[in-house]
Amino acid sequence: MGLQLRKVREQGRVWWALEASKGANWYLQTHVTSAIKSSLKFSALVNAITLKKLIRKGIPPVLRPKVWFSLSGAAKKKSTVPDSYYNDLIIAVEGKVTPATKQIDHDLPRTFPGHPWLDTPEGHASLRRVLVGYSFRDSDVGYCQGLNYVAALLLLVMKTEEEAFWMLAVLLENVLVNDCYSNNLSGCHVEQRVFKDLLKKKCPSIHAHLEALEFDVSLVATEWFLCLFSKSLPSETTLRVWDVLFYEGAQVLLNMALAIFKMKEDELLMANHVGDVINVIQNTTHHLFDPDDLLTVAFDKLGFMSTNISKERKKQEPAVMAELDQRLRRLNSSNSDENS
Repeated sequence: MGLQLRKVREQGRVWWALEASKGANWYLQTHVTSAIKSSLKFSALVNAITLKKLIRKGIPPVLRPKVWFSLSGAAKKKSTVPDSYYNDLIIAVEGKVTPATKQIDHDLPRTFPGHPWLDTPEGHASLRRVLVGYSFRDSDVGYCQGLNYVAALLLLVMKTEEEAFWMLAVLLENVLVNDCYSNNLSGCHVEQRVFKDLLKKKCPSIHAHLEALEFDVSLVATEWFLCLFSKSLPSETTLRVWDVLFYEGAQVLLNMALAIFKMKEDELLMANHVGDVINVIQNTTHHLFDPDDLLTVAFDKLGFMSTNISKERKKQEPAVMAELDQRLRRLNSSNSDENS
């Protein structure tokens, strides 16, 4: 094990110990917990507005697996295949080696190093089965770096591999934008362009200042959109974001990204260099232990998101595809020159 990985792993142990010391539901007020417990009966909850408000207040950890599995559509997706689907898949792909499985094996020890369960042989094996299984389910996606963090957090919440697998499937196939994890990450590039336009509309002063500094939002947003904030925010804050994500859809990620910038507007406007901006953003995300701070800004202070996100995505797609195609041509041309 390299010196750097040992250092990261030790830092990880301290980080996870800090999170564990807070308790799984430290942020929940008693009246909120009881309100959700008494109200989250899906047959009775016909009022979508009420449900949305309750979910934004936070799903108690003990209820999360059941609520996520139902609200996200994972339960419905699982019901369309035989009960033995996951086990049969894992048996069928055992021992097979692909570029995806090689990358997964490389990333396993780097996924939340220092975690008391994930960073063990048992944790690695469990995470590997989920990721390898999905890489064979959807060969177009296969495996993309970032999915290891998403699947790992799903495992911690859902408790069983099979349910974590179906949550990953519904995320990639129904909740998130298309092609977010494809080879060229086109969906992720589209989201970054949409985010940049939203930042200009909702936070014009920040946008203008970042433009003057020649700061590219992709320096921070790429990780946010690929890891769904799981690598950037404290885990309980990430889970609160995911509570809303599974019910309201991928637009939630844009809300959160805007909120992070808005929360530190004054500091960002004082930044003089690209490095200063990155430091402000990273210090903010790493210390956002109270999810309500983030969600309040995202949904209350920023106001209603009137922009038609689907329309904005379609508008950005041609430019993104043209740019990616141009990059590919330059790469092929460079390779041809080297081989000549």
